[in-house]
Amino acid sequence: MEFEVLIDDQFLNVCLDNSLSPIDKKSVLSLFNDFEDGKWRSREFHSFIWDNIAETALSYSERQSLISNSHSTLVSAAESLRLTTSDKDIGKGSELAEIVLYGIMKHHFKALPVVPKIFYKQNSQDNAKGADSVHIVLDDDSGFTLWFGEAKFFNDISNARLSQIIESVGKSLSTDKLKRENAIITNVNDIDSLIDNQKLKEDIKAALSPKKSIDVIKPKLHIPILILHECEITKNTKVLSEKYKEDLKEFHLDRAEAYYKNHIKTLSSINFYEKISFHLILFPVPNKETIVNRFIGAVSHYKQEAEND
Repeated sequence: MEFEVLIDDQFLNVCLDNSLSPIDKKSVLSLFNDFEDGKWRSREFHSFIWDNIAETALSYSERQSLISNSHSTLVSAAESLRLTTSDKDIGKGSELAEIVLYGIMKHHFKALPVVPKIFYKQNSQDNAKGADSVHIVLDDDSGFTLWFGEAKFFNDISNARLSQIIESVGKSLSTDKLKRENAIITNVNDIDSLIDNQKLKEDIKAALSPKKSIDVIKPKLHIPILILHECEITKNTKVLSEKYKEDLKEFHLDRAEAYYKNHIKTLSSINFYEKISFHLILFPVPNKETIVNRFIGAVSHYKQEAEND
């Protein structure tokens, strides 16, 4: 992964408010892009998106059929995207954020893309259906954890924005929503293609069975929340420096504390809340509109190619 890690720590190690509880099973990951020639490295950021787009916008069988032709893969991936483009829609750029989250899950958390979620959401004609990211992470003891993530791209990360995310997380943790995600995992073929260990596959499917209480999987449940956000510190920086990193770290730690303080207050009444792992992932950019427009332009270009074939 091309991006630098600024913070990668458990929240209990960086929290300044000793009154907050429970604060274990919560982490903070802060990533940032580099600078070159007095500018934020936009090309590298967009390359990361397009390097990861196929695996979240195409099914496993589609990816395999196109594996020898990277250009065809990009065209097919772009063709499957149904973009949110309204300037008034807070979700503008949401598909881009989902792809970034996918790449972070793959490269940083070593996750398996059990459900390429953009593909399944786009093909169900329902942008709002379910989590933005569904992964399984295998551990060294032939065990597994389930990761149901969300990705947002905001103009800022004020307290009001953080509250919106927490509300969304709360809804995603309802029993009905969790059972629906489990059903999606067990009903697609990707899990059979990605995991070789037959016993482990059977264990995963058994754990996700609708006959099992959702309480059983909560200790295995991880909720990563990616917030791509426009950042004044990044916008006003031209060169990577220790001051930039110190200022950004201070800002992200402040936002992490505000996020988890509200998180605990709002969500701790959820059954077995203390058993669920939460991951706040922060990624600053200098200008949301410029990034989204470039992404939409590239997608439109590839869509046009598909139409002309």
